[in-house]
Amino acid sequence: MKKTIIAILVFCTALLTFPTAPVQAQNSEVGACVGTMFYLGDLNPKKLFAQPHVAAGLVYRYNISPRWAIKADFMFGKVSASDSLTNNGYARNLSFSSPITEFSVVGELNFFQLYTSTGKNHFAPYIFAGVTVFSFNPMTEYNNETYELQSLGTEGQGLNDMPKKYSLTHFALPFGIGFRFNIGRYVSLGAEWSFRYTFTDYLDDVGGTYYDNELLREQRGDIIANLADRSPELTDPDGNPLPLHQAGEQRGNPTTHDLYSFAGATLTVKFGNSDRTCELKKKRKKY
Repeated sequence: MKKTIIAILVFCTALLTFPTAPVQAQNSEVGACVGTMFYLGDLNPKKLFAQPHVAAGLVYRYNISPRWAIKADFMFGKVSASDSLTNNGYARNLSFSSPITEFSVVGELNFFQLYTSTGKNHFAPYIFAGVTVFSFNPMTEYNNETYELQSLGTEGQGLNDMPKKYSLTHFALPFGIGFRFNIGRYVSLGAEWSFRYTFTDYLDDVGGTYYDNELLREQRGDIIANLADRSPELTDPDGNPLPLHQAGEQRGNPTTHDLYSFAGATLTVKFGNSDRTCELKKKRKKY
């Protein structure tokens, strides 16, 4: 993962230092994207597209050249996971869902030069990377009620010498691949698949160890204690409830951060002056 982050930083540096000569006049695009969003983390460590949800947003792209572009998007989506559905093999019985609101800025590098002019190349695969700021709010269902988990401190956050409650706004590094196809001068269709490597392990409210359940019950009440350790809702082969976890037992993997992914399609419309993307060099005057 460290190599991935280094590669992303190199990519962004190259984008910022790349010459931005005005080789096309019709260089702005606006449109929308729609697709599916899913999560990878403690409650779903491996399964791609597990429990997917619809995501959609707005897109703006600035075409620097036929090879390079900068894209900004504002997107809404949702992620969720459950031990019971992903078959993790853990007797935690934990689950969550969280809305996602994000704003991203990425640099795109086309493998082929991409034009809108007649007789020029109209399609290109591309790679991209950049930066995302996003908000989330993990929730769960218990006794037909919905509870926002961050405020509850299910791992003892905010008690005694425990860390404070985690933030619901974080940065992430988006990276992925895509494909664009220009239809005439003004319309562009695309498809892409990307991951957001977040800098939090609490997208799912699971990241550390179990707090002493009795102390949690004394200081924060029965509901929070029950949500912190839901193992007794499960039974062993004899039909007996599973025991509570001991304080300090692993609840999640604190050495890894969570990820979420978006896969979908984009439709954008170009605007500006008349297109001159094929005029890479000025024509010489005839005398």
